[in-house]
Amino acid sequence: MTPAPRSKRPNLRVERQLQRDGHRVLAGMDEVGRGALAGPVTVGVVVIDETCRSAPPGVRDSKLLQPHAREAMVPRIERWALCHAVGHASAEEIDAVGIIAALRLAGLRALARCGVRPDLVILDGNHDWLTAPEDVGLLAFAHAEAVETPPVTTMVKADLKCSSVAAASVLAKVTRDRIMVELGALDGEHAVYDWVGNKGYAAPEHLDALRLHGPSVWHRRSWRLPGVMHDDGVVTDLTSVGER
Repeated sequence: MTPAPRSKRPNLRVERQLQRDGHRVLAGMDEVGRGALAGPVTVGVVVIDETCRSAPPGVRDSKLLQPHAREAMVPRIERWALCHAVGHASAEEIDAVGIIAALRLAGLRALARCGVRPDLVILDGNHDWLTAPEDVGLLAFAHAEAVETPPVTTMVKADLKCSSVAAASVLAKVTRDRIMVELGALDGEHAVYDWVGNKGYAAPEHLDALRLHGPSVWHRRSWRLPGVMHDDGVVTDLTSVGER
């Protein structure tokens, strides 16, 4: 008999194996906003243990869900998880310490707000941006909540394989999208950038507005933004890029 094909939807197979290996309390973690031109970078964390049964039906990587489906999924994820949280690093902080250190700030803040120290963090991708390299001084992170970084394992496409990581991506995406919609509607001042539609990413209308109006206080000014003259005398011109 031919074995039934494995589901391509996220599940708890990876998490259960890690729990059998001794990591009882696990945290799935994922980020959104890394590639945006404006707004924060946001990290979601969903912590589970062996008492957390199958994830709510439909949980998957946030990029594969329609906005209304992501919104509807949030309360289900919150009821399912042992604990959950979202952390941010602002555009100003990204400019000050760089995107990787800002990701760490956001991740540590999410863990601090969750209030439970996991035995292991499952991080989407192949790079551990949560653990500070040994040559990075603590002063860069002095304004972050004091949280001891748990052990980390990385996994490419964890958001497509692990329910906890997929759930974390949904929380992060919904929370950051709400922030960008609120900023875009703030006194109508930033309506020209159409953040309600593009959430701060490099969509054509966002790039056109940057060329015409220049950056706002919510833009990542250390980045090579379109229409902005840089120290080398070059004016950046970007084409549209997708969300990350």
